[in-house]
Amino acid sequence: MADAVDRLRAGVSSCVTSVRVLAGTGVVRPYSPGTLARIAWTVKRWGTGPAGGFATLALRYPDRVGLVDDLGSLTFGEVHARSNALARALRERGVGEGDSVAVMCRNHRGFVDTSLAVAKLGADVLYLNTAFAGPQLVEVLERERPACVVHDEEFAGLLEGAEVADRVLAWTDGGPDRAADGQPDTVEGLIASTDRDDLDPPTRHGRVVILTSGTTGTPKGAPRNEAGVDAAVSLLSRMPLKHGWRTHIAAPLFHTWGYAHLALGMLLGSTVVLTRRFDPEGCLEVTERHDCDSLVVIPVMLQRILQLPDETLDAHHLSRVKAVAASGSTLPGDLATEWMDRFGDTLYNVYGSTEVAYASVADPVDLREAPGTAGRPPHATVVRILDEDGRDVPAGGSGRIFVGNGLLFEGYTGGGHKELVDGLMSSGDVGRLDESGRLFIEGRDDEMIVSGGENVFPQEVEDCLARHDAVVEAAAIGVDDEEYGTRLRAFVVGSGEVTEDDLKEHVKANLARYKVPREFVFLDELPRNATGKVLKRDLAQHDASSDA
Repeated sequence: MADAVDRLRAGVSSCVTSVRVLAGTGVVRPYSPGTLARIAWTVKRWGTGPAGGFATLALRYPDRVGLVDDLGSLTFGEVHARSNALARALRERGVGEGDSVAVMCRNHRGFVDTSLAVAKLGADVLYLNTAFAGPQLVEVLERERPACVVHDEEFAGLLEGAEVADRVLAWTDGGPDRAADGQPDTVEGLIASTDRDDLDPPTRHGRVVILTSGTTGTPKGAPRNEAGVDAAVSLLSRMPLKHGWRTHIAAPLFHTWGYAHLALGMLLGSTVVLTRRFDPEGCLEVTERHDCDSLVVIPVMLQRILQLPDETLDAHHLSRVKAVAASGSTLPGDLATEWMDRFGDTLYNVYGSTEVAYASVADPVDLREAPGTAGRPPHATVVRILDEDGRDVPAGGSGRIFVGNGLLFEGYTGGGHKELVDGLMSSGDVGRLDESGRLFIEGRDDEMIVSGGENVFPQEVEDCLARHDAVVEAAAIGVDDEEYGTRLRAFVVGSGEVTEDDLKEHVKANLARYKVPREFVFLDELPRNATGKVLKRDLAQHDASSDA
């Protein structure tokens, strides 16, 4: 009986929190009884995913600009109608319920059109990383076997080695509706030639399949069903996004973080501003020109912006921006404080993974008081630090990070799952919680090396190096060593005259001696994927070739 009462109290408390959060964002708004009835009916028929979300936006704000990209602007009504037409066209090409459609597009309307159209057919959408190499792409497509691939023309060469049943071009070099002779049909062409009337809903709701980063191996597909309002409440409980804001999503839409804000826009009625390619100064210019209230980025974008000349940075103040939302990798060194010193205390950093979604959010206060923190768990999220036997580690102690929320993925499309303990899922990282409940990430659990009997996480060394005035960015990996078993090798991009001895002394002055890399490799840039994560498998290959 006591357990039932506790569950009831917890449920009531969670409901109260959800209402408070949604009211604070402005989502809870007065609508006419007729509009409310139509919204409820639409959600009942189409669900809370992309199909239902954008359909309700078309009901609520048909004439409001919902999307701005390199081609101009579209209203919510136009976005809805375009996706209706594309859904019909894809259905005529054989795409049906339970099928999957792969999308390999940069940030533009074609990405959104396709995502909504596929959802309206009850099919799954598979997002492909735009930085995939040919062999990776072929392997993923052979495993997933989509019924169709919708891609930008620039990626056509990568698809030549893959067996693809059907292809549609979302963007062509001569414009989105100008395919060369002999090329596949275009999204714009299909939309222009097909009826835009509403469709009947499918019997199943499609899933979104986002691929893991593949920084150390073959990317895995992580499917998700519709997350619902609870997912939004979780993030909004720690991040002050509001109804009707204009949001520049600079982060790739195919990545969990970029897609999350596209999905949030469905609830918040946000105007989403997109550009096909990220440019540091261009990002600042677009954000200001379109009067954006929020900016969505991955950490490497912040780094690239701060590397601009002072006179360029001084020309852009981002005074209207109230939230800069970053996620996808750790904030190295003093990046958080450097950004806030320049643009104000509006930075929010979210830690999570493709499998567990959001685990913690660091707000500006957290980042000022503890610059290296990943923040605190948001609403309805549990984070525990466990040892190898699944027992809780006391505050301050290191262990594996396990996360519990309503957003955990269902298992990889190719089979396999993340480890579960008491309903909590491993994030794949090692970290610690301080006495205040703030989470700190120490590194991937599969990246730890043992050097001379001591445990070393490369990330701690990378952060230390990044704080050196002459270091732009750094990465470290473990390599075999006859004497120590494993040794640390650092890869550094420098901004001035700096030597290996200088950096060894810097690490020695800030960390234990056994954490000092035994050798350094200086590069012009670190290899990264499209979401900004360092490709350590490429560094390992570089390492092997340098030893040859």
